Amino acid sequence: MVKALVLGGTTEATALARLLAGHPAIDALVSLAGRTKNPVLPPLPTRIGGFGGPEGLAAFLAREGIGAVIDATHPFADRMSANAAAACAATGVPLIVLTRAPWRPGPGDRWVPVPDMAAAAAALRGLGEGVFLTIGRQELAPFEAVPDKRYLIRAVDPPEPMPDLPRATLILDRGPFTLDGELALLRGHSIDVLVSKNSGGHATDAKLEAARRLGLPVVMVERPPGNGVPELHDPAAALAWLEGL
Repeated sequence: MVKALVLGGTTEATALARLLAGHPAIDALVSLAGRTKNPVLPPLPTRIGGFGGPEGLAAFLAREGIGAVIDATHPFADRMSANAAAACAATGVPLIVLTRAPWRPGPGDRWVPVPDMAAAAAALRGLGEGVFLTIGRQELAPFEAVPDKRYLIRAVDPPEPMPDLPRATLILDRGPFTLDGELALLRGHSIDVLVSKNSGGHATDAKLEAARRLGLPVVMVERPPGNGVPELHDPAAALAWLEGL
């Protein structure tokens, strides 16, 4: 029996966990970083918290007899992904990345691609007053450099601390979101521009269609570079990879 570790926290990780629950040949454990206060727990044994860097993760893999790792963390969880790549390289444990495919601009989209949050904040200067920040709660500080905008911030949990933005409104919500709901939100708050990470997937892509229909620009923060680890975009393909070990 293969003992597998799923580094989770995404809808893809949860979908894989459902496929692995009760599997006759794979004994799987899910690890969550613990950054969300009330996470949706997968249907598998779950640990919550960090490992202590790549060395701590490598020690955990050896101690628990882990025979395979699936990195199904958020596409922007670059530190955890780097730690997983280093730990698996050090221990010889097979590793794949299970991630959603990135979004691609289509006809009618007005995307402004940027490499990071500081560049996203700088790009806002000529793009209107009402800004919808859909980037989570942990990377809001760079927008303090552009404090004159009227910000609408959406996150699952409250930012700690709240950024120093005099005209900011916070809404707490968790996807998936509907197109009608996103259109109503953008219109109701007089939004002129969106800021988004290129997370991919379908849980939050309705905001992009809403922006397209309203002709709004989207400042799109591109994903960090990978670590040379093979990527899969389908939980069923990740299961097949595990079954083939």
